[in-house]
Amino acid sequence: MAGYAGITAGYLIRGSRPCLVETGTAASAPVVRAALAALGVGAADLATVVVTHIHLDHAGGTGDIAAMYPGAEVVVHVKGARHLADPSRLMAGARAVYGSALDRLFGELAPVPADRIVALDDVGSIDLGDGRRLDSHYSPGHAKHHVGLIDSASGDLYVGDAAGVYIPETGDLRPATPPPDFDQETALASLRRFAALRPSRLLFSHYGPVTDVDATLARSAEEIDVWVSRTREARAAGMDLDHAVAMVRSRTLSRYAVLGPDADPALAARFERMTGPALNVQGIWGWLDKLETPVG
Repeated sequence: MAGYAGITAGYLIRGSRPCLVETGTAASAPVVRAALAALGVGAADLATVVVTHIHLDHAGGTGDIAAMYPGAEVVVHVKGARHLADPSRLMAGARAVYGSALDRLFGELAPVPADRIVALDDVGSIDLGDGRRLDSHYSPGHAKHHVGLIDSASGDLYVGDAAGVYIPETGDLRPATPPPDFDQETALASLRRFAALRPSRLLFSHYGPVTDVDATLARSAEEIDVWVSRTREARAAGMDLDHAVAMVRSRTLSRYAVLGPDADPALAARFERMTGPALNVQGIWGWLDKLETPVG
């Protein structure tokens, strides 16, 4: 994504019904196809493509991947299904946020034929073959169309963005709180739901597997609380959004080894691209606006 490797992960679940979890961006689709081919998965072999949510870094390549694997069902939460069939509103919203950088960052989400889309309810199941399932659990807070997915055989839990963004090289974890859907209590409830599933590993879309489940989910919740607290402080001080972003970034900087003075600059740039403070603060800011707006 955006010229970086190691930003967005796709996962192949092997079996009698091979399943791809996350497509990455539209520009990633040829990379994903080459990787699947190297693993022996051809155009006629993939049974299912499932995305945790429809943000373009996770699902932007769905239409392209669907065309490359014409026999694969495309699975998404019901609140995201219509946007895969007709991405026009999703793309317009993304272009309003990212402007001319959209094409470089994500590319264009191509439509998925509606008759190939399987819409999941808040709890659902995906057949992986031979009695194995990928069970979905609705996990909003980051996005209203977000699900976590747990493998009935391995216990692996695909967390999408609900548990934040993880840097395997340093063990850093930063929250993912973008507009327009962020809600603190809903996000924390989703993390509690994940913990109750007792997964064996957390498979982050950004980026990679984590085995220390309890500590990582606790850190995820702590990160959300810290960023909300710092954003509240900026608002209480009368700052505008731009100054709030700068303040929150400076006051959280010491939490992340990847941004320390001796850190690898390339790794730091990748981390900032994956989880930029501007979008995180903007998402929290918008949620606080809603809380403070009188009803009626």
